[in-house]
Amino acid sequence: MDIDKRIDEIIDELVEIRRDFHKNPELSQREHRTQGKIREYLDRWGIENYPIADTGVLGIIKGNKGGKTIGIRGDIDALPLDEKSDVPYRSLNPGVMHACGHDAHTAILLGTGRILKELMDSEKSIRGNVKLFFQPAEETIGGAKRMMDEGCMEDPKVDYVIGLHVQPYLEAGRVELKYGKLNASTDTINITLKGKAAHAAYPDKGIDAIVMAGSVITALQSIVSRNTSPLNSVVISLGKISGGIKNNIIADRVTITGTLRALDEEARQYTKDRIVSMVESIAAGYGGEGITGFKKGYKALINDDEVVDVIRENAERLLGKENVDFKEHPSLGAEDFSYFLDAAKGAFFHLGCGNTLKGITAPLHT
Repeated sequence: MDIDKRIDEIIDELVEIRRDFHKNPELSQREHRTQGKIREYLDRWGIENYPIADTGVLGIIKGNKGGKTIGIRGDIDALPLDEKSDVPYRSLNPGVMHACGHDAHTAILLGTGRILKELMDSEKSIRGNVKLFFQPAEETIGGAKRMMDEGCMEDPKVDYVIGLHVQPYLEAGRVELKYGKLNASTDTINITLKGKAAHAAYPDKGIDAIVMAGSVITALQSIVSRNTSPLNSVVISLGKISGGIKNNIIADRVTITGTLRALDEEARQYTKDRIVSMVESIAAGYGGEGITGFKKGYKALINDDEVVDVIRENAERLLGKENVDFKEHPSLGAEDFSYFLDAAKGAFFHLGCGNTLKGITAPLHT
């Protein structure tokens, strides 16, 4: 089977499929039409498939007995944004837009599955299996974990897993790889500071939770600058603060929420412990109480070097070495593909979708 020729034959159809998904975006955990269309295409092409994680799809392409099993992941959910572009395939759903390229990921995975199915049918000597992970809810609850909890990595057991993300800062026709650490872990920080209310004219009668909060906010940044290695990036960003009920009343309670990002588990846990200790001690110093909780998010995404080598060799063969870039520094953004890497070796890479000459340079989520 001439794969390049076959891709040329179906590329226009895949473009139309991508545009259809773009016109009909669906938010996380609501990807019902998207799920239905994916299953419709897989059925048409003879690819075994099942619903998973409510609105996701698991496709399975079986080769001859023996061999390894590889999982390929494409996320399918959209974002709560209004699309203002003037293209024929702009979103038909007000307030919902494929602004992170998941429509492209879905079409790419469909095309990949179709080609692999035809290849395995035409060349019976191919061993091993391919699983297609059409993953819901990447933007919110981490649909990767739900798929894993429902067995996507088993029966047959997945040996390797790969995924990609389109990036408009890369020109189309280029890929970007990274050995080792690629994305940070993420946790939501929830802090409650408890003081004592009093009339503002008599501050000595109360315990001011707002003043307490000011000290906490400033002090937490010293964890990054003075308690963690500058060679191992950690970010503490506090995005919301709420407290007080009236201009002339000393606030008895303040809540602060933020995010913690780290590139390895040791730094992640150490920083959590320091936040808890610092909040408690600062609050106690004011005569109040400080309580810290964390909502655990995604783990750090750490690529397997051997799998990156395989992607690199094939990318250089297909695109030329001059079109294969290497990311110098990891991103402090998060990616739930990291869950799959708990169960199998794998790697995540970036695919260029930008076109400077045509003005296609807007960043993701815009």
